[in-house]
Amino acid sequence: MADHNRLPVVQEKPRVFVISDISNEPDDAESLVRFLLYGNEFDTQGIVACTSCWMRDKVHPEDMIRIVEAYGAVVDNLNSHVHPENQYPSVERLLGLIKSGPACYGKEALADGVELSEGASLLIEKLEASDRPLWVLCWGGINTLAQALHHVRRTRSEEDAGQLRSKLRVYTISDQDDTGLWIRVTFPDIFYICSMHGWKEYGMATWVGISGDMLMTHMDNGGPDVTKVSKEWLKDNIQSVGPLGKVYPTPSFIMEGDTPTFLYLIQNGLGSPENPHWGSWGGRYILGDIGGAAKHYMDARDTVVGKNGSTFVTNQATVWRWRDAYQNDFAARMQWTLSKDRKQANHAPVISVNGSAPGPQPLFIDAEAGDELVLDAAGTYDPDGDELYFRWFQYKEPTTAQSEIHWPVVPEVTFEPSNESASVRVTIPPPEICAVNVLTGQALEKGQVLHFVLEVRDSGTPCITAYKRVVVQVTNNGLKGGKNKVYDTVTEAMGHSTGQATADG
Repeated sequence: MADHNRLPVVQEKPRVFVISDISNEPDDAESLVRFLLYGNEFDTQGIVACTSCWMRDKVHPEDMIRIVEAYGAVVDNLNSHVHPENQYPSVERLLGLIKSGPACYGKEALADGVELSEGASLLIEKLEASDRPLWVLCWGGINTLAQALHHVRRTRSEEDAGQLRSKLRVYTISDQDDTGLWIRVTFPDIFYICSMHGWKEYGMATWVGISGDMLMTHMDNGGPDVTKVSKEWLKDNIQSVGPLGKVYPTPSFIMEGDTPTFLYLIQNGLGSPENPHWGSWGGRYILGDIGGAAKHYMDARDTVVGKNGSTFVTNQATVWRWRDAYQNDFAARMQWTLSKDRKQANHAPVISVNGSAPGPQPLFIDAEAGDELVLDAAGTYDPDGDELYFRWFQYKEPTTAQSEIHWPVVPEVTFEPSNESASVRVTIPPPEICAVNVLTGQALEKGQVLHFVLEVRDSGTPCITAYKRVVVQVTNNGLKGGKNKVYDTVTEAMGHSTGQATADG
């Protein structure tokens, strides 16, 4: 049986505030069930019922209460399967956090004479209560947040209001009322993750990668494994499992469209919430304005080989590429709800690389261009004693997103003797490849930032995956590899013709 103290542990739980248009369709209730299963990793500050373009003048906190009460029937079992330092919140505490946002549509909540809602009041209270960031996860309309911001602007000094906004971290499931754009235009200083597309063109958004192919067959057809989000899979692995499974409704459209907001925050070693361009179970996003005037993070794409062997380059792939892992993890946690006996369930591996503290924290390394780097995960263990399977891979896309001029080429790195070894050797590319300005030819003391990810799966049922991200800052202390050639365009620097006529032509 797994030793309680050898189970995975997170050092700091993100403060999280959920706003949901629950009961407009089943997927919000589905997401809330999964969210509660990860409650040991979150410092939950609020659960607020809101409106949206789908449900304009009603809110349903009573449906949140029903699901949280079902959680109360299993929370003692859940606590037996997690580290003593990462226990689940009590049902009483969560019930006390359920509030209602404005029972009106969008910017109607900002009109003179409209009373500040309980949800907006709680949001302001939680913003003021700590200097730590507050992650506001918006699953429906956004007017609870808009009302809070509007109230703060009218009742606080400009400096105090700005300080409160600086603590906000917002992830919204597109725009589902008319306040999202108002917030981004009025308060561009807010850290804000949101897909950009035409009104209600949700099939273009990143978050539909969670399960959109169960409804939109055109979405990366053949790439993701649709069986893992099918109604049959959900019935067998979720709905039939204990009291919490009973309150997980059958999807009407896609499964859990809101779930990427908190998958983004799960500390499994893959993502970094303050760095949306790194990628995570909740997708990958990059700044739309690299000049710094706005902090709106928009859709980015990953290149992924799908289940059918074809290559897909899409924003949805930044989510569905992890589907096996996030669905297996969900199913494993549902099994925790059935019994306190840790022998009857599976638990995640715990990874250490190069003697780093075991756990999800990324490992940062400076490595000189051209040198060999050893990455040794021999200290990795499974708390259940399961067999472990290792896979190293290079995550190229975060490297291309790191600078004003995208690196036109991210060099391929090889893991020796095999990318399935616990210990590997990596040769950092030479400076002329990864530590030279592509336009000026100037050698750079600091070159590309390379991202290597170790994925570790166990042999339990269902298997669980953990990650360790190794972030390598390439250095070039000797300023080698420079070129005595200045290019006007990246196209020229890559050796291609610009198509411009020559003086002789």
